[in-house]
Amino acid sequence: MASKPLDCLCLTGPTGTGKTELALSLASAFPLEIVSMDSAIVYRGMDIGTAKPGAAARARVPHYLVDIRDPEQTYSAGRFRTDALEAIAAIRARGNVPLIVGGTLLYLRALRRGLAALPERDEGVRAVIDAQARALGWNAMHAELTAIDPESAARIDPRDRQRIQRALEVHRLTGRRLSELQRREAAATPAVAVATFALVPESREGLGERIAARFDAMARAGFVDEVSRLRARPDLRATHASMRSVGYRQIWAHLDGAYDWDEARRRAIAATRQLAKRQMTWLRSETDCVRLPAFAAELEAELVSHIKHEVERWH
Repeated sequence: MASKPLDCLCLTGPTGTGKTELALSLASAFPLEIVSMDSAIVYRGMDIGTAKPGAAARARVPHYLVDIRDPEQTYSAGRFRTDALEAIAAIRARGNVPLIVGGTLLYLRALRRGLAALPERDEGVRAVIDAQARALGWNAMHAELTAIDPESAARIDPRDRQRIQRALEVHRLTGRRLSELQRREAAATPAVAVATFALVPESREGLGERIAARFDAMARAGFVDEVSRLRARPDLRATHASMRSVGYRQIWAHLDGAYDWDEARRRAIAATRQLAKRQMTWLRSETDCVRLPAFAAELEAELVSHIKHEVERWH
């Protein structure tokens, strides 16, 4: 591990705020290489619904942590931290600027602060939790988490099934609260210092309209066919982490006959808006970042100025 912080930049913000397009535009001003910070873009075959940068963009600006997992596999914050550190070190060694881009804020926290040692996922324990949730409802599972670990429950939305499941799983595997384990500092000082820039929409309603328009554009581009191809695979199920991504989960259920297209569209857009809301809430708790107004006319120029200052400071 390096004896001094390994500096990099990060462009983050809620889904739908134009992070990918802005990052590609910034590459005309700096020798950037992009490290994706997105828990769905890591999966091959999930292109339309993740708004994954296309082949031409990735040929023009090098990208890392894109298409590195099969959808049947899992990917964790700890694995992201390891992979991102390797990419950052290689980019810096070439004299270029590493820019982390994405909205998976758990990954950002892992990168900036390190991670406590947590148990690997246990499919048996998860199956028991899922069975209890089917019988009692996820509100009851959130209530159980509140009794066990009120600190974790307070920051997990009662509708966030995946995080409720994980917090309960950790407690059942270790007998310890997830919040307690997460408070432990990493054994070593984090090896990366991240200058973080967050795109924050001035209007939640405006962002919601953009999210709806983007989903409709994805649908026109073949999102349903993409999910259909994934659903046809004998090794993939709706319960896989990749298929629980917003949009994919709702379209899969539609293809299963759970509801019609209009309801699938409504649910997918609502889930994406909820994701954006959670991301904005998380960002408010991140004090060490520069907040910039998403969609502002002067945004790119202001960001160029910030990046120039950070890069000059490295030398």
